[in-house]
Amino acid sequence: MNAILSTLPRRPIRELPDELISQIAAGEVVERPASVVRELVDNALDAGATQVTVRLLAGGVRLIAVEDDGAGISREELPLALRRHATSKISCLADLEAVGTMGFRGEALAAIGSVAQLNLLSRTLEQPSAFLLDGRTGELRPAARATGTTVEVKELFFSTPARRKFLKTDATELAHCIESVRRHALARPDVGFAIWHEGKLVEQWRRGTRSERLADVLGSELLEQSVSVEYSAGPIRVTGHAGIPDAARSRADQQFTYVNGRFVRDKVLTHAARSAYEDVLHGLRQAVYALYIEIDPARVDVNVHPTKIEVRFRDSREVHQAVRHAVEYALAVPRAAAVSPAAGVAVPAQGAPPVQKWAQPSMNFTAGAGHRVSDLGALWQPGPASPPPALLSAPELPAGDWPLGRAIAQLQGIYILAENRLGLVIVDMHAAHERIVYERLKRQMETSEIASQPLLIPATFAATPQEIATAEACAPTLKTLGLEITAFSPRTLAVRAVPTSLAQGDAVELARSVLGELAQHDASTVIQRAQNELLGTMACHGAVRANRKLTVDEMNALLRQMEETERSDQCNHGRPTWRQMTVRELDALFMRGR
Repeated sequence: MNAILSTLPRRPIRELPDELISQIAAGEVVERPASVVRELVDNALDAGATQVTVRLLAGGVRLIAVEDDGAGISREELPLALRRHATSKISCLADLEAVGTMGFRGEALAAIGSVAQLNLLSRTLEQPSAFLLDGRTGELRPAARATGTTVEVKELFFSTPARRKFLKTDATELAHCIESVRRHALARPDVGFAIWHEGKLVEQWRRGTRSERLADVLGSELLEQSVSVEYSAGPIRVTGHAGIPDAARSRADQQFTYVNGRFVRDKVLTHAARSAYEDVLHGLRQAVYALYIEIDPARVDVNVHPTKIEVRFRDSREVHQAVRHAVEYALAVPRAAAVSPAAGVAVPAQGAPPVQKWAQPSMNFTAGAGHRVSDLGALWQPGPASPPPALLSAPELPAGDWPLGRAIAQLQGIYILAENRLGLVIVDMHAAHERIVYERLKRQMETSEIASQPLLIPATFAATPQEIATAEACAPTLKTLGLEITAFSPRTLAVRAVPTSLAQGDAVELARSVLGELAQHDASTVIQRAQNELLGTMACHGAVRANRKLTVDEMNALLRQMEETERSDQCNHGRPTWRQMTVRELDALFMRGR
């Protein structure tokens, strides 16, 4: 090896030419036409544009032109705009640590200009005319244009043909460009967007409210199958819409998260949203949501990657909990409220779970084995059933005003048929009661601390340095979760105690999961998931069984409990518990009115 190295010629260290530096930077910033579209639309929004038009040829490979009606660039600053690291967004380190604009690096135009033919046409309000800058020659001449800027990018990667070979078909590149603008459109309903391809208008989103924009971009049907999210916790505010479990998809292509108006892909946010759906969405189905996180710019670092699609939070656990709680509370409200104009939902306090307005006394059912539901689980030993403390009492409504109506019959010992103002309600009685029992058991668990049970023989396992460091640093947190994990040797950890409710589980697997979660998120979510699995099993056994005859009073009691129980629209396994059939839908079945 030494002999080979000695024969290699020594390469001198030298400074790279500016053009090569820009092309290297372009390799990070410009991956495909959609990358150019993203950067140019970012600049348009930073300029205060209210209308952005994107024109494309050959999926953006031959031409990308982005027009805006923003503030424009003055004649003197046009040549400077194409230089590397020239920007109007930041001027010092303090600005970089609290970025409030979409762009800030000053790299995009220079990087794009190094791999394509770039022209810049702009006019400020004060100038008598616009000026056109040729990015290749530097020529600057007067031109006609209203106030604003047009950036024209021709023949992408013409100077680096090897990069061009990696591009896909025009249709694929066009789809990526549309998706890039679509992400901007979801964040800025106050701005109109239009996309033209080969002279034809392919997408247009007019200015409007956020709800209107969500309906335009994601579809009105999808918006109707979602709940509004509105939550504040300290310095963090989370708004948007979360799709109901019924609207879940096989792919995660309808999940949008924004931080201070910037579309991001972040593991903390994705994990938080997924954990919020755990209790109502099971299997591999993917939720649909558009979540907007507002946070002090100083508490989030957007200077992580040249594409600016990744961020780093100063306190990721704080953000994780805020997003999880925001979605959880939004999904917790029973959707039965929407079917009756007379029923409503009280406005919850900031950071508090939703409070229902139609609470009624709960009613115990006798389980199939002859045991009362309130006797389930010797570990918790719940007392007589009573309205949950979070529910507010209200005067009884007339029978026709109940969201899920009044029971009229039982079908095949499985379904409850009820009549409400809209028509027929069909309830899967076992699935519905299973959720009621499950939520009751969870509330009872919340009223007491997590009990710990020492292991007769500690469970030891070979641990990584990170796991050992986490166990030592988070010992108090582990104790509150009912876990005792200590060092057995420099490379081994010992699990000496586990939560009583999980004593029969795999102590090592639990410890590893909690330590891994603690390193990134809130470890209590791991314990909560494990507990919920146990409670779900108990609730399934305790729920009223199929083929059990119920009296009308028992059926009505079950309907009233569904109206007051959080997440009662799905059972513990994610299946729907009830369906509404309107009179119009029933008329259509029998061709009435035709």
